[in-house]
Amino acid sequence: MTTKPRLFGADYSVYVRAVRLVLAEKGVAYDLTPVDVFASEGVPAAHLARQPFGRIPAFEHNGFSLYETGAITRYVDEVFDGPRLQSSDPLKRARANQIISIADNYVYPILVWGIYVERVSKPSKDGVANEAAISAALPRAVVCLKALSELMGRGTWLAGAELSLADLHAAPMFHYFLLTQEGRDMMQRHVNLASWWVRMAARPSMLGTMPS
Repeated sequence: MTTKPRLFGADYSVYVRAVRLVLAEKGVAYDLTPVDVFASEGVPAAHLARQPFGRIPAFEHNGFSLYETGAITRYVDEVFDGPRLQSSDPLKRARANQIISIADNYVYPILVWGIYVERVSKPSKDGVANEAAISAALPRAVVCLKALSELMGRGTWLAGAELSLADLHAAPMFHYFLLTQEGRDMMQRHVNLASWWVRMAARPSMLGTMPS
């Protein structure tokens, strides 16, 4: 596979960053083409041709087009050389996939949209934090962290002893969550998750994909 893959999206997106993290961990060079899905004129027509739902990221490699983050990251792991990010053990692989699903269905809407967006993003744009929304999200965030902490147990990484797609999928979400005081306070109640974050945040892939 000699053609450099192309990734379409914005670097602030947690899902674009998840793909970028996988590419970085695999040592794959790629081109990132900016796409603004929040443009005043709407999602660019060229992007809708790649992703009919108007979301990011989208991905192209050797004439093969793909969208949906989980599909892209699994493709990258399976097609390119580099460290394997999916276990050959079906139990460990199932656990990683479970954590990815938890991240998509609960962590992202609760920790990112329910807390970070309300506490940090909106006020930074001259908006006002919706304290009622934050209060509603906090007990649900407690459940998220407790579930992940229990699944992680005493492992080094979220799904076991080896770095996996689960870590790279969840890490961009935690980056935003931990920009809030609520997130930092909550994280300290789970020693294993707090230790995981220290290891994760220090990885060159994380440092090299910081949102602009």
